[in-house]
Amino acid sequence: MKTVLITGCSSGFGLETARYFLDRDWKVIATMRTPREDVLPRSEHLRVLALDVTDSESVRQAVEAAGPIDVLVNNAGIGVMGALEGTSMETAREVFETNTLGTMAMTQAVLPQFRERKAGVIVNVTSSVTLKPLALLSVYTASKAAVNAFTESLALELQPFNVRVSLVLPGRAPETRFGENAQPRMQGGIPEAYAGFAQSVFAGMAQSSAVTRALDVAEAVWRAANDPSCPVRIPAGADAVVLAEAEAR
Repeated sequence: MKTVLITGCSSGFGLETARYFLDRDWKVIATMRTPREDVLPRSEHLRVLALDVTDSESVRQAVEAAGPIDVLVNNAGIGVMGALEGTSMETAREVFETNTLGTMAMTQAVLPQFRERKAGVIVNVTSSVTLKPLALLSVYTASKAAVNAFTESLALELQPFNVRVSLVLPGRAPETRFGENAQPRMQGGIPEAYAGFAQSVFAGMAQSSAVTRALDVAEAVWRAANDPSCPVRIPAGADAVVLAEAEAR
């Protein structure tokens, strides 16, 4: 029986991905900043661990407690939307600490066991916003685009050790709490001078009917974990697929 460690499992993509793997007879190590046993079905194959990917000691303890794993899914992330002029550098650093450096820290922590066994898969969940420039998302997009570049370079670095690295790129997912969780970081993010422009951006977003479901992401992560022939980049969700196809053209 294989084991997957998934970060950011308290809600959204991480929670759905944990359920998906559990349903398919994997051992699942679901990590959260504040562990909650009640969000996932009871199972002898489930362990819930505390993990803050921005804290090096928390990362070390979680990876040590997890023991040998077959797949790491770096899903933990935070969002922010707003004009750069209205975004504090403190907020920008917070976003990069979680989305970018947190992914790097978790990856670095599991690499010794993967390298020694010459086996393992790393799946990094980023975002389809990296496929097309979008207004009011400069900081968030930059944090995720950095992970894309990191992942694609790392994939080459780990080929000699038979360790695969993949990217899953979800689209906009209104069913999750991602936007709600981003709200505290968005206070003052739209200075008065940008108000009219921001309204037009929000209106355009509201007109888009194609969205991503958490299940789309879980399915894409499953494919990345289990299909050695899959591409490094896997769009997840109807809107993400459209963006990926447009970029390919």
